[in-house]
Amino acid sequence: MSQGNVQTKQYIKMAQTPVPKLILTLSIPSVITMLVNNVYNLVDTAFVGRLGTSASGAVGIVFGFMAIIQAFGFMFGQGSGSILSRSLGKGDNDTASVFASAGVLFSTIFGLLITIIGFLFLDDIVYALGSTDTIFPYAKTYIFYILIAAPFMSSSLTMNNLLRYEGKAALGMIGMMSGVVLNMALDPIFMFALGMGIAGAGLSTAISQVVSWIILLLMFLTKKTVSSLSLKLAFKAAPSVVFNIMATGLPSLIRQGLNSVTTVLLNSRCAIYGDAAVAAMSIVSRIFFFAFSIALGIGQGFQPVSAFNYGAKKYARVRESFRFTTLAGQFIITVGCVLLCVFSGQLIGIFRDDPEVIAIGTRALILQAIASLFMPPCVATEMLLQTTGKRLAASIISAIRNGLIFIPVLIILAVFRGLPGIQEAQPLSLVLALPVTIPFAISFFKKLPKNDEEDSIPSEETKE
Repeated sequence: MSQGNVQTKQYIKMAQTPVPKLILTLSIPSVITMLVNNVYNLVDTAFVGRLGTSASGAVGIVFGFMAIIQAFGFMFGQGSGSILSRSLGKGDNDTASVFASAGVLFSTIFGLLITIIGFLFLDDIVYALGSTDTIFPYAKTYIFYILIAAPFMSSSLTMNNLLRYEGKAALGMIGMMSGVVLNMALDPIFMFALGMGIAGAGLSTAISQVVSWIILLLMFLTKKTVSSLSLKLAFKAAPSVVFNIMATGLPSLIRQGLNSVTTVLLNSRCAIYGDAAVAAMSIVSRIFFFAFSIALGIGQGFQPVSAFNYGAKKYARVRESFRFTTLAGQFIITVGCVLLCVFSGQLIGIFRDDPEVIAIGTRALILQAIASLFMPPCVATEMLLQTTGKRLAASIISAIRNGLIFIPVLIILAVFRGLPGIQEAQPLSLVLALPVTIPFAISFFKKLPKNDEEDSIPSEETKE
């Protein structure tokens, strides 16, 4: 099949398939990937929990650092992916390849910088992440392997996002899931059969990241995509290309970066109340994200649909995709809220059979589950603005939703209410983010053109 036929087929898929069917088709691989990845996170937490409460706390400590690596992977992936999808919507495959190549290259470079800086200041970083003295040796051992894998972790996330934005989410699923499944298989072998303990968990994670990276790269090199990756294109990319990618991906960097900052801040506040508090909140975060991942997967199916059709000037499809994503997310979150509230204590107990950990985690999980009912419109609006190139608005919402509210709320409640206040901070910030977000969505749709442009399927000759 010629490149022109591939491009035409892709255009028909993205611009003419009924919106609900298209979003669900694109979201299923993302949902499966996230669920499997979160199953691994939960299994990993359970395995490490067998080493003790301090080891469980170390997972939460390192999770905050991994969020920093992921922040750059998502920034370059979402930034280049959003522009790639809009370019493909306009029929400009060459521009899409330039942005894809630059995105992967600079994601790798930033991952390598994290590795170098991490090893130079390893002890300081572990304590800055909120480690206690008893958690420190476990966290330092675990983070050693994460630092080695940082360039692969960052660029893998970038390539996965590029595949999603191109409408090839199934290919991304294969790459990401291969590493996750391998990780789950290696964990018990390294940790227990070979007696490596928490070092085994870190090593298995590093190996799985390299394997995922190889498989994802092969998707591009074997021409399974419309866009292509080329070092020549990446090195020739003008500074404006890199700036455009980083500016478009800034909301993702803010979101993931603030998630890391808030995780570190949360750990440091919990550390005052001992390792049990750190372990409990770490477990809650992983359980909550697992429950939320299905709704987030629907949102990830929405992103390429929004970006592509906005680039193709199919504005009615942009509106319809936003409505469907919000309503589908609301339904999924409601079901998840009920399940988490009913089984909260049992879920916490699976990962650490410690009465104190269970007591702290149960209350926090119930509160977060209830507050999650306010999340779908906020997440959908942020994704909408980012995929349509509304960088400033998307960045503002991301900052508000992921830190600017939570950080002061956490500090204030921790001072005046102690540990109960720490449990209440995240739920309260989720509730407060909704009234701030809604005006941005209203403003966007008021400005969005009412009428679509005539349908024009791009061929090999049609360029922007």
